[in-house]
Amino acid sequence: MHKTAVLNVVGLTRSLIGPGTPRIRKFMQEGWSARLQEPFPALTCSSQAAMLTGAPPAGNGIVANGWYFRELAEVGFWKQNNGLIQGEKVYDKLKREQPGFTCAKLFWWYNMYSGADWSVTPRPQYPADGRKIFDVYTEPDEIHDYMVKDLGPFPFFEFWGPGSGIGSSKWIAACAKWIFERKRPTLNLVYLPHLDYCLQRFGPGAPEIRKELEAIDTVVGDLIDYYRERGVRIMIVSEYGITKVTRHTHPNRILRRAGLLKVRTSLTWELLDAGASAAFAVSDHQICHIYVKDKARIGEVAALFEKEPGQRAVLTGDAIEKAGLRHDRSGDVILMAEPDNWYTYYYWNDDRKAPDFARCVDIHRKPGYDPVELFLDPAIRNVKLKMGLTLLKKMLGFRYYMDVIPLTPELVKGSHGTPADNPDEAPLVISDVMALDPGAEALPMTAVRDLIESHVTREPGT
Repeated sequence: MHKTAVLNVVGLTRSLIGPGTPRIRKFMQEGWSARLQEPFPALTCSSQAAMLTGAPPAGNGIVANGWYFRELAEVGFWKQNNGLIQGEKVYDKLKREQPGFTCAKLFWWYNMYSGADWSVTPRPQYPADGRKIFDVYTEPDEIHDYMVKDLGPFPFFEFWGPGSGIGSSKWIAACAKWIFERKRPTLNLVYLPHLDYCLQRFGPGAPEIRKELEAIDTVVGDLIDYYRERGVRIMIVSEYGITKVTRHTHPNRILRRAGLLKVRTSLTWELLDAGASAAFAVSDHQICHIYVKDKARIGEVAALFEKEPGQRAVLTGDAIEKAGLRHDRSGDVILMAEPDNWYTYYYWNDDRKAPDFARCVDIHRKPGYDPVELFLDPAIRNVKLKMGLTLLKKMLGFRYYMDVIPLTPELVKGSHGTPADNPDEAPLVISDVMALDPGAEALPMTAVRDLIESHVTREPGT
């Protein structure tokens, strides 16, 4: 077996590799690369599951970053249990077939109870008094305290939200080295999310992106040097490309106007009542699953969107199966946005009735993905002072409400989910080991599973 590192540089595309990424460019020029045909939807959890299982969403069950759990009548996003992925992961296969094989899974999703020998993943703690304590989950548990003592606490505020930045990717890279120095895993899965934030915040081509590319290039280049010095084979992958967006659609408001979506009033705000709704939408970047209670009304629901601006496709029935999304977790109608459009989760018509969590970074409570969490509300004067005073309440043990997120979808400048039209804006794989088919210009993302296995098991020249 050959020790292998798979660096997941989220959002990396050929169009971004250039003067701002000299070390990644050099690695690509010296090795082999190919475009990856992302699954639909081109999302974090769906792409990662396709890479690790070799199956599309219809086969692995990861139809988005979150979906409607019908048995609970609840929408759940960013769940961590690895049991949600259906099918055998590449590290399980290698562990079964290769005696002595070990794996470190660092911040890739569905990381709890995964079967990897060493896992590190974000996992806040929620005491009964309402506090939220930022932390990471590790497997085995005993490495947690030693790792945090050496590396410092994981910078959660740089992992997601208005403060997201290069600090989280730096910490994950340091964690990868920390694990390797002590455990020497055969397979090292390392998630580096930095470009995801800035590309959604500023959009591809924005002048701000150059320094962000330089920042991630430094982190990736340092890991390349580190692993090479230790004889580790290296593969760089990305999950999707991010396109510039200039518009958005509110599917739940459209369904509400049609009398299909129900809300209930709680205190002074409205909450989506999924179980009581005839139809409602679970939005996730540029894809939207619409769940319809009465299947006889699927055509009626689809018709609401077929002439709505910004839709690349409105899928039902056989079209869902053809797209590789036929699964019990999928919606009955699936929307695919045009590359310059994305979907909000908003279901209220009056911002005064928006739920309290709408103005917070609250990825688990919102019934859809919310990229507006990357921004501070420009309407709040002295917003950083307000945040400081709120954090002081937290430090003193008081309950706190960090309501600094705007309700302004126009702020979002980049999105993903719709497969890329331009090959240079698609995700890619770069490797220092020649592929089984070195002449291939493009591979399905499901082929990454076999590429990982070949990195670990193939001898040079075979």
